[in-house]
Amino acid sequence: MSTSYSTWPMVLVPYNLPPWLCMKQSSLILSMIIPREKGLGNDIDIYLQPLIEELKQLWAGVETYDVLRKENFYLRAALMWTNNDFPAYANLSGWSTKGRYACPCCAAQTCSQWLYNGKKFCYMGHRRWLDENHRYRFQKALFDDLDFNYGKLNQPSNRQTNR
Repeated sequence: MSTSYSTWPMVLVPYNLPPWLCMKQSSLILSMIIPREKGLGNDIDIYLQPLIEELKQLWAGVETYDVLRKENFYLRAALMWTNNDFPAYANLSGWSTKGRYACPCCAAQTCSQWLYNGKKFCYMGHRRWLDENHRYRFQKALFDDLDFNYGKLNQPSNRQTNR
């Protein structure tokens, strides 16, 4: 299905509210709607620039009046994360999500293989994210038939560290 336009909503969610309130429609903030004939591609930074400038001001703090307490306070905000598809992730982060090193978690340790008949890359080596004693980790013939020393490079931690 092909469409002749694309619409990008930018919705902000205040996470300083209780969980049962922050995701309600009345709490969501529609900061902008970007209509375009085509997808935004690399032009997204032009549209996000005003939002980024406001977030920089809010990071430093903006003096605000609290009606309930009848006093001023400094309001601060931070961008915690974005929710987007993989191509939009590439545009927002600047990381290439195509080619040999497309995985942002694996980076240079991405296990990619060029498919000559398909003329594209496929990505292997996902067994590295399994626990060290997981039964699939040792069944290389069922997967990529390669015996990599995956180690713990770039592997997300399952435990919180005490600092």
